[in-house]
Amino acid sequence: MSLSDADVQKQINHMMAFIEQEANEKVEEIDAKAEEEFNLEKGRLVQEQRLKIMEYFEKKEKQVELQRKIQSSNMLNQARLKVLKAREDH
Repeated sequence: MSLSDADVQKQINHMMAFIEQEANEKVEEIDAKAEEEFNLEKGRLVQEQRLKIMEYFEKKEKQVELQRKIQSSNMLNQARLKVLKAREDH
């Protein structure tokens, strides 16, 4: 029981279509996995950079507060010195 050339060609075409369908499904799986990994990594990097930015601004805020305290202390000391000098002059 041999197959005709048409039947053989039909089977070959069927196998090729099956292989192509399997390949397309594999491509979709790979694309979906790559997209998921990309989104996870992007989220991780965004969170990491967000934390760095927050730390940077907290540090700057502390520096500004320290400068304000130093300036306030210097002004208070200058005022005290003026009072002492005024007392001394009288």
